[in-house]
Amino acid sequence: MQALPRFALAPRLRPTPYSEAVDAAGASIYSVYNHMRLPVCFESFEADCAHLKTHVQVWDVAAQRQVQLRGPDAGALAQMMTPRDLSALRPGSCAYAPLVDDRGRLLNDPIAIKVDDDCWWFSIADSDVLLWAKGLALGHGLDVVISEPDVNPLAVQGPKATELMARIFGDGIREMRPFGTTRGRFDGREHVITRSGWSKQGGFEVYVEGWENAMPLWDALFDLGTDLEVRAGCPNLIERVESGLLSYGSDMTSEHTPYEAGLGRYCAPEQVSCIGRDALLEAREKGPDRQVRCITMPGDRVPPLRAFWPVTTRDGEHAGRVSSASWSPEFDTNVAIAMIEKGHWEPGTVLVVHTPDGAKEATVRERFFR
Repeated sequence: MQALPRFALAPRLRPTPYSEAVDAAGASIYSVYNHMRLPVCFESFEADCAHLKTHVQVWDVAAQRQVQLRGPDAGALAQMMTPRDLSALRPGSCAYAPLVDDRGRLLNDPIAIKVDDDCWWFSIADSDVLLWAKGLALGHGLDVVISEPDVNPLAVQGPKATELMARIFGDGIREMRPFGTTRGRFDGREHVITRSGWSKQGGFEVYVEGWENAMPLWDALFDLGTDLEVRAGCPNLIERVESGLLSYGSDMTSEHTPYEAGLGRYCAPEQVSCIGRDALLEAREKGPDRQVRCITMPGDRVPPLRAFWPVTTRDGEHAGRVSSASWSPEFDTNVAIAMIEKGHWEPGTVLVVHTPDGAKEATVRERFFR
């Protein structure tokens, strides 16, 4: 296999407060995410996945930056940016909140955290939301200050995550529900904690405020997790594809509406005054022409996906594209996330995926594996 390209490190490719520890833990592959380093593999995708499904990992996800809206109009701007109805959120709560543009197309899919009545964080995927927020605030004359605060999230993921977090933050952690939010105190400082994370194995994200507070918490998690076989980890390609966890910029882009990406349940354009409201109402009424689907490809392992793979019918008709793919050791097949055209997405439909190693037959599944 051809060697992966190397990245030249420079100040504009920002480190995180955990970067030296991540390097020392053996990260073998990095990506660039919000202009920062994001580890994507340690031992191997397969070994990392098996450990994540069995034990507990601590992830450097500081590249998941916060776009902070603060001021009298912070709530109005937050609602303007998303078709998710945020009116029921109280200070200290959060919600998954897709962001759209004036055409009703996706710009990001962050978690929106209402820090206080006049302060919101959007915990963003990989796109420049801060610039979009500044433009909206300026164009609409809103009284709000938009910034990227010194907040450096880390994630604790895996079936033993609750036990490890309870050792640090107390047994109240055990009662948290998915997307529940609390504040946990460590070393004299409170941090926002959400029951969330980019895996389906269960876990938490800790929004560590202050660069200087990041590594003490990282070290404590490892000190108290030895018997739980804690390791440094990262979002795992195999586990997220099996689970249908979409990556903004790959599986859904600014070409797509929330309804095409399967996010319609998070949108209520008839209830809120958001950017793109009319376009979303029209898209919902019309129905999607393409949608995200899970497909499986038996046979030899597929190569690494570095560009979209075309999907056709057996007769050569265009039927979509694959955006993420991996071999799944647990399910003994290649699994992929694909955007499939209407008329070809019914479960059981057999299609053809055109990979760099040649054409492979694929079958549309009713749902993802988790």
